[in-house]
Amino acid sequence: MMRSLTAAALAAGLAAPAAAFDLEALSDSERDAFRAEVRAYLLEHPEVLMEAIGVLEQRDQAAQAASDVDLARANLEELQNDGYSFVGGNPDGDVTLVEFVDYRCGYCRRAHAEVEELLASDGNIRFVVKEFPILGEGSTLSSQFAIAVKQLHGDAAYKNVHDALITLRSDADEPSLRRLAEGFGLEADEIFARMGSDEVADEINETRALAQRLQITGTPTFVLEDQMLRGYLPLEQMQAFVDAVRAEG
Repeated sequence: MMRSLTAAALAAGLAAPAAAFDLEALSDSERDAFRAEVRAYLLEHPEVLMEAIGVLEQRDQAAQAASDVDLARANLEELQNDGYSFVGGNPDGDVTLVEFVDYRCGYCRRAHAEVEELLASDGNIRFVVKEFPILGEGSTLSSQFAIAVKQLHGDAAYKNVHDALITLRSDADEPSLRRLAEGFGLEADEIFARMGSDEVADEINETRALAQRLQITGTPTFVLEDQMLRGYLPLEQMQAFVDAVRAEG
């Protein structure tokens, strides 16, 4: 009799709203039997737990995506038009893709060639680079170097240096950066003097503050219009997101 009662109660509890079944209305012995029945059921059908966890993860992902959209929209002007970040791709493109990048990040390096292919094959994407060094001294030196080159010599020189840094095999230390500058015909002493300036520090600090507002803690992170894409994505997925954003717009 008790097993029938607890099985019926379990079925009612799973199928009906929470208020339709009152566990407190059971006696102590009925409550213990009900709990034992629930435990036995879950042990016999562990797939129910996996299904519930899957539903919870989907809800969490949906909530995160909605929160990310709100964050991106609230910071869209600074993301896309801060006045100092490098703008590449097609500056007049119909969609804007922003990347927070660290030169020493393995996934940023992996994504680099695919982002370049995306920009070249599409031809209508405006691309903004956010210098976001988070992986130690080599990362910071690399970003300081790239920003100093941009401030002193402009976007074309920056793009050359950016591509070289993201594929640099050696450690990003002063000797390797000096060799890099010389390889592009740039004056290394001038660049290194600029690297320690307030102007360079301000750019990095502004980007770090923006990342904090956007709850960005890792690289690469992409922001495609108001869509936050956290982590590395293969080329095909990036293309699919671009197509989806265009379709919505």
